[in-house]
Amino acid sequence: MRKRNIIIMIILFVVILLLIIGYFAVGNYFYNIALNPNTSKTFVLGEEKEPSKETIELRKWLDDISEDVYITSNNNGNLKLHAYEIINNENEDNKKKSQDIWAIVVHGYMSEGIEMAYSAKEFYDRGYNVLVLDLRGHGKSDGDYIGMGWHDRLDLLDWTNYLISKNKDCRIIWYGVSMGAATVMMATGENVPSNVKVAIEDCGYTSVWDEFKIQLKSLFGLPSFPVLNAASTISNIKAGYTLKQGSSIEQIKKSKIPILFIHGSEDKFVPFNMLDELYNAATCQKDKLVVEGAAHAESDSVNPELYWNKIDEFIENYVNN
Repeated sequence: MRKRNIIIMIILFVVILLLIIGYFAVGNYFYNIALNPNTSKTFVLGEEKEPSKETIELRKWLDDISEDVYITSNNNGNLKLHAYEIINNENEDNKKKSQDIWAIVVHGYMSEGIEMAYSAKEFYDRGYNVLVLDLRGHGKSDGDYIGMGWHDRLDLLDWTNYLISKNKDCRIIWYGVSMGAATVMMATGENVPSNVKVAIEDCGYTSVWDEFKIQLKSLFGLPSFPVLNAASTISNIKAGYTLKQGSSIEQIKKSKIPILFIHGSEDKFVPFNMLDELYNAATCQKDKLVVEGAAHAESDSVNPELYWNKIDEFIENYVNN
């Protein structure tokens, strides 16, 4: 009898050990797929398209007109972070009105600042100064994990304080697309300097957990439990945050600055229904724009006139007045 009990205990121990090993193996696998910037994201994002001639020219414009600037992050790693800084010394008519206004432009998942050249040019042509960020783990910035907006929100505040240190009276616009939009929304829930006048988010997700849950089901046909739980454990160990911490929807509930919510009606990557979830959760001054027929992060190209007219209107209401 005693020998039998010992055998049962050994079997249970082995089973539990195998379950623990499996849990961490699964977590590490999906962590690498989602949050390790050094692993291929082709399975998630598809094959990268060749940039158009216009895109190449815009990237060259941004690279030529900007100055490389760096700060050291005050959170999670003391990383060297990079941005493209553009001081607008042209357009004299707009300069009188907007010379002290900065647009901070934030890119999306596995992108980088140089790929936001189109948006940077739009703000520049309106007479604003522009700061285009490379988020941690992207572009020329340090980092060995993708922050999904959570740690990036604090980096955005560091960059905001960098601009304020140059001009204490400057006015600042936060603008982000996809993960950049999540970064902007998550930052609004912090103690935001009064210099920040508006936040503009384009196709941001409600939370990291919600977005990964959708992608896990779409790409792998798997349920969130226990896969996301395991990935979240590994994320907490390797990146210092859990997947449930990164919540745009919880952060915007605390926002005191006006937010413009933008989403394409045909967005399947960050589902369109997230727009109303976010908009309804926000208690600050707010507005929203639906771009019919636009897929993920394509609203500005599907209907650029509608898109930028709405942004102009929002800025006019809360920044220029």
